Amino acid sequence: MSKPHWRPAHASDLPAISAIAARIHPALPESPEVLAEKMRLYPDGCRVLIAGDEIAGYGLAHPWKQHRIPPLDGLLARLPDDADCLYVHDVAVLPDFRGGVVRPYVADVEQLARASGIATLALVSVYTTRPLWQRLGFRPVTADAALRAKLASYGEGSTYMLRDLTAA
Repeated sequence: MSKPHWRPAHASDLPAISAIAARIHPALPESPEVLAEKMRLYPDGCRVLIAGDEIAGYGLAHPWKQHRIPPLDGLLARLPDDADCLYVHDVAVLPDFRGGVVRPYVADVEQLARASGIATLALVSVYTTRPLWQRLGFRPVTADAALRAKLASYGEGSTYMLRDLTAA
């Protein structure tokens, strides 16, 4: 079997993406409509991890504003014209395919950001993923009251993190 690799996501991948999202994030459900909208609004930031002939993971990213976490399971309607970060909305990989596969997706997102003149990546780390994101150059942000309120919907221990691409 060939090494897992990322490719652009297609609308036809939505059922597999939704199934992986439901499996990996049962406590953070998002509707297929929300996932489809992210893919439609910014297809360049949406990838699937291919292992053999199966989809084993996905990554969704889009331009956004720093410190303004998009609502979980909420439609965006449109992307901000004055985006100052590329927001990594979600990266989910099935357990059997983890181990070094997130780094290439983050490298793709970094290239997209740089090509768009964006110097920052942002995300919310959930569950126990903070060490992974720190290894990939993201740093936790001290949350003010408004940011803490938004993080609450992402579950206990969630952390807002940024990666400055000018320092890389």
